[in-house]
Amino acid sequence: MLALLGSFLFRASAQKALPLIQVAPNKHYFQTSDGQPFFWLGDTGWLLFVKMNRDEIVQYLDNRKAKGFNLVQVMVVHDLKKAVNVYGDSAFASRDLAKPITTLGNDFKNALAYDFWDHLEFAIQEASKRGIYLALVPVWGSNVKEGLVSVASAQTFAQFLVKRFGQYNNLVWLNGGDLRGSEKTEIWNTIGNTLKTNDQKHLVGFHPRGRSTSSEWFHQSSWLDFNMFQSGHKDYAQDTVEPRMGEDNWKFMQNDYALQPTKPSFDGEPSYEMIPHGLHDTTAPKWQAADLRRYAYWSVFAGGAGFTYGQNAVMQFHNGQGVGDYGTKQNWKDAINDPGAGQMQWVKKLLFSKSYFDRVPDQSLIASKQGEKYERVVACRGKNYVFAYTYTGRAFDIQMGKITGTQVKASWYNPRNGTKQFIGQFNNKGIQQFQPTGTAQNGNDWVLVLESIQGK
Repeated sequence: MLALLGSFLFRASAQKALPLIQVAPNKHYFQTSDGQPFFWLGDTGWLLFVKMNRDEIVQYLDNRKAKGFNLVQVMVVHDLKKAVNVYGDSAFASRDLAKPITTLGNDFKNALAYDFWDHLEFAIQEASKRGIYLALVPVWGSNVKEGLVSVASAQTFAQFLVKRFGQYNNLVWLNGGDLRGSEKTEIWNTIGNTLKTNDQKHLVGFHPRGRSTSSEWFHQSSWLDFNMFQSGHKDYAQDTVEPRMGEDNWKFMQNDYALQPTKPSFDGEPSYEMIPHGLHDTTAPKWQAADLRRYAYWSVFAGGAGFTYGQNAVMQFHNGQGVGDYGTKQNWKDAINDPGAGQMQWVKKLLFSKSYFDRVPDQSLIASKQGEKYERVVACRGKNYVFAYTYTGRAFDIQMGKITGTQVKASWYNPRNGTKQFIGQFNNKGIQQFQPTGTAQNGNDWVLVLESIQGK
């Protein structure tokens, strides 16, 4: 009995030991509360709480942990009119955000005791066991736009969430939900202020509409700890509205990076793997793993504090029966192993292979043309290293002498599998051209890695 009790206490303390996510001292990146770098490598699991049973939640989280993800973005309330989970438990009485339905007890074997919020808590606990954080969107923007949420109900619900789940360290609050902050601003400010007033330990962000960033409306707000932009799902030709960033998500990052006060920022919703260009025409080409790699390295090397991947079938947890939203026919249990999902971990591996907090974007490293659209080369550096990403595998020139040492060693890092190939040693001065292997074409992407040679 004592042994069993000791085992339980050990597991409980280990779970509670997961550190909080904080803004790092340099204000551009995240760290954990014990001072370690935290790179937000997110997956999009929007409907996890309503579509998945307990076994499926565990299956999904195990897969994401194995692939290096450390965070999942999830909606608490996707549709207030039908907020019911897979077990038939309703979240609210009378579809009223201010009236969460809670029951006595949380025994899964007792259907009367195990409610909607117990199921959500189960997911939080299982994520914590695996070192995974959850970014919780309190209420999706469509509900707010339809007038289903009042200032009073928003405040009551935000207070409920903090009281019910605020004890868990593995949470981030993600206000908003695919809506411009200029729509129903009073609701978003109420949620943000209520969360921050009642919960000082968790970060609060805002998920914006496609091709926009939270900084457009809330950068000066005291409740907003970090910015998130949604570069969105349109290609260059489809984005016809100014400023017409198109697929150039690095431009959002470049703009946010320069703002004062300094706050972390990153792409929280790029194009999802296997979703049609522009979303709604299911006959359009689908975004592929190579596109997700491009969005990741472009935005991160431009100063991003993280990156969130998404896959069409997985974000909605489509079961493969019939046709899901945006034309998907995949079963999420197969789609979780799509190529892009397994390749995101190599971004984090590369960043953590060098000193983390001194990394800065630096386009002056590119001595040749920086390139337009897919030809764009994006570069960053630390004190003793340089990273430069090319999506097409074209040759480009580097301005040497930007890092320490008289000589550097150069390698090509493969974003598809995380391997690194040494290509030579070079004097750290002047201009040096580098040519990746393979034919120059979209998707032949490589990262040039330059490293100072100690003592030289």
